[in-house]
Amino acid sequence: MKRRVTLVQEPGAAFDPKQAVLSFSSLQIRDLDSARQERITLSLDELPEELHDVLNKSRELHLRWATEQPFDAVAPFASRVSPGLHVHYTPLKSEQSSDALCTLLREVFGYEEEGQIGVDCTKPEEAFITPPLRLTKFKGSTSLQYYTRLPSLQHLVGFIRRSICHQRQGGTTCHQNADLLLTADSVDIEYDNNSHALVISGFWGSSPAEGWTEDIPAPAKGDKVEFGLLGAEPGIIPDELKMGGLLGVVGEDKKLKPTMFSFPSRHHPLPGYSKYSISFSQPTGLHPDLSISIPRSALQRPPAPKDSTCALHTYLTLPSSVFIDQYQVGTTDPLFLEEHNLAGLRAFSGETDLEAPDWAVERWGSAWLFELATPSSKSVDSTSNWTSTIPLHLRYLNPSESGYRSAIVPWPVVFWACTSEEDTEMGVNPFDRTDLGYDTLFGPRTLFYQLHPASNKLVEELDVPVLKLKEGEGLFQARYIELGTSVVIVLGFLWVLSRLARVVWATGLGANEVRRPEVHEKKE
Repeated sequence: MKRRVTLVQEPGAAFDPKQAVLSFSSLQIRDLDSARQERITLSLDELPEELHDVLNKSRELHLRWATEQPFDAVAPFASRVSPGLHVHYTPLKSEQSSDALCTLLREVFGYEEEGQIGVDCTKPEEAFITPPLRLTKFKGSTSLQYYTRLPSLQHLVGFIRRSICHQRQGGTTCHQNADLLLTADSVDIEYDNNSHALVISGFWGSSPAEGWTEDIPAPAKGDKVEFGLLGAEPGIIPDELKMGGLLGVVGEDKKLKPTMFSFPSRHHPLPGYSKYSISFSQPTGLHPDLSISIPRSALQRPPAPKDSTCALHTYLTLPSSVFIDQYQVGTTDPLFLEEHNLAGLRAFSGETDLEAPDWAVERWGSAWLFELATPSSKSVDSTSNWTSTIPLHLRYLNPSESGYRSAIVPWPVVFWACTSEEDTEMGVNPFDRTDLGYDTLFGPRTLFYQLHPASNKLVEELDVPVLKLKEGEGLFQARYIELGTSVVIVLGFLWVLSRLARVVWATGLGANEVRRPEVHEKKE
């Protein structure tokens, strides 16, 4: 096992050398105020057997989770995804997607049952969608995408404690590290068949109120613990980040060593005032408008290279209860686009049936990439927020006794995407994060400048009007409605058949009359 602990302080933050002391036997951290990333790398032989079947049939498996609470995404951890669990899966062979993947996801993250939030998946080909990839990494392989709301990682922590920690010496440390994930702002789990290693990463945008305080002992033989206390700032080149601070290996180095390095980065945070907020038209009904409101100060071109072309985008992850009419928003009508402050629909995938009720939708939902319009430099009003709207539609949900059901809409991510004509690969980045859903829709050298969500909770709960059932008679009433609907459909079908039969019968008689030979009486 390899563990990497990275603490990132703001530039100019106060630091006392006594707050991080390294010796051969341990690392002592005291009251450090910083963001944090924990990164654990495990080889296949360190994993429980139930993981082997899934990983051995996977070319790549990327799981991204983000909390529903707001957090600071600081450099070099500036990338964002919508709150919830995102799964990006590429089978080793396109025709051999593993059903065991869904079984594993339900075991690790919990089942979705009545009143319980979790994973609703039995087979990848039935629950996953195929995203519109701009770049095809692997020929002959199909990437699949899944999403579900997941407010807590309680099931994941329990799985790690009982399936991974019990196999290792020093289980107490493993349990403590697993429990730490309960307070994480984002967690990544990824595997690729080139490295044959599973990597678990947790990120905390800020420290606890008292700061980070921890004693990290020297690892057991064969394990490794790396530590870094760093600060990040923009590099000389616009697409680079420069980091400096202290590095050390617990159990190998006598003290922390100073370091300075730079690297290209895809994701960059914008200043704190670059925020956006989400709201819905009231009353929402079945056709709400999603409004994305951005201060004018956040609409300035980001500090990308001069030869880059920058555009403002938003990426929506919508559960099956919510959908977008692709024909409505995919228009090039300038009046519609100007009314909603949109530049256009750039990509979409998933469930787009306009008529299906929610209980008839098999897959988890859909994903949408929009380019947002920005105000011109001649705009008169420079004080009010700039608002773009996206028309949404709610599917028919199951009846309820109250006459309403809830539909949860996660906040989309909003970012500037700056593309370069030079279409070469990015350099090595020790903190790089890919396969976020939207990044594969752009070129390999695209730079993303992330806006910050401004809210106390990053999901919206909409009240959806549904059929109201009497208390205690819901099932009885529902059966009658279903039976009545079926009877009406059958009767209507029989009526149409009867009318067609009459027309055919009448037409047949008329034809016979026309074809009947005329008989003339002979005149004398």
